[in-house]
Amino acid sequence: MDTGGYAGVGRTDPRDSLAAKIRARRLQRFLKGRRDHLSLSQEEVAERLEISGRSYGNWERGRVKEWTDHKLYSLAHALEMSEYQTDRLFRYAVDRAPQPALRAMFHRDRPTDPDTAAFLGDYGVMMDALSLPTFVIDHRWGVKMANKAYHDLFEGVRDHPTAMPADNFLRFGLFHPDAPAVLVDHLKWQLAMLAQLSSSLERHDEDTVLQAIRRDVHQHPVLRDTYLKDMPDWVLGCGADLVHHEGSLRELRHPDPRIGLQGCRLVEETPRSLQALGLMRITLVLVGPDDGCMHERRGSHCHHAA
Repeated sequence: MDTGGYAGVGRTDPRDSLAAKIRARRLQRFLKGRRDHLSLSQEEVAERLEISGRSYGNWERGRVKEWTDHKLYSLAHALEMSEYQTDRLFRYAVDRAPQPALRAMFHRDRPTDPDTAAFLGDYGVMMDALSLPTFVIDHRWGVKMANKAYHDLFEGVRDHPTAMPADNFLRFGLFHPDAPAVLVDHLKWQLAMLAQLSSSLERHDEDTVLQAIRRDVHQHPVLRDTYLKDMPDWVLGCGADLVHHEGSLRELRHPDPRIGLQGCRLVEETPRSLQALGLMRITLVLVGPDDGCMHERRGSHCHHAA
């Protein structure tokens, strides 16, 4: 006779049931929040998934008989999720991380062409061998690839629903509460990022992701004032692009105390193969705090350009 509480056959520990309900609620908020962030309707997501709007509505409400890996990876692709967000999706839906073997098959950033996939794989290996933080972005500043040095730079950053540095560099710099701890003299970083946002919107004015960033800027009173008042004046003297003024020196603070405060230049080094994929590679070139240009910059509101 079973006298061990919830360990017997046919019994369910109510704590497990409660944990499952909590994950289900988090999954619903996560999916709706991600869809809203992309400014997509349920019908538009359903089109991407090639299912009916009613079916996707059931997915978002958690009315799914079984969350298969294929279904979850397809959903991550449709909602343009980063690896971090895909991992969160799996943990909410099936209480585990994605399987590495299947991740490679369904990863949203992997093209179908095997030669291109092989190139990106090799390029990622090469990036990891570099000591400087290096990352690859699309025109929205969504981070598609990043090396270990980049992840080490932001290792102390807390979770944030929309502004992680491994997801979108602009969103991180503009909205993450931990950004000022890494990006020293944060206002100047934000000015440059707002100018980059404006410049990107001029080239891709109908892009829903960039529009969503601008909308979030306007919902933030301080950023809105900076974007509408300070940034246009700043652009007149400093230029509008965050990366194509490589003489510009900013500052960041590395979490490793042996590195600490550093000057930082954003240097673009994009091979034609990445350009053909609509991607750009940026390296954060770090220089010591004794660099003479850094002292000169501190005494000037705008040294060189951005």
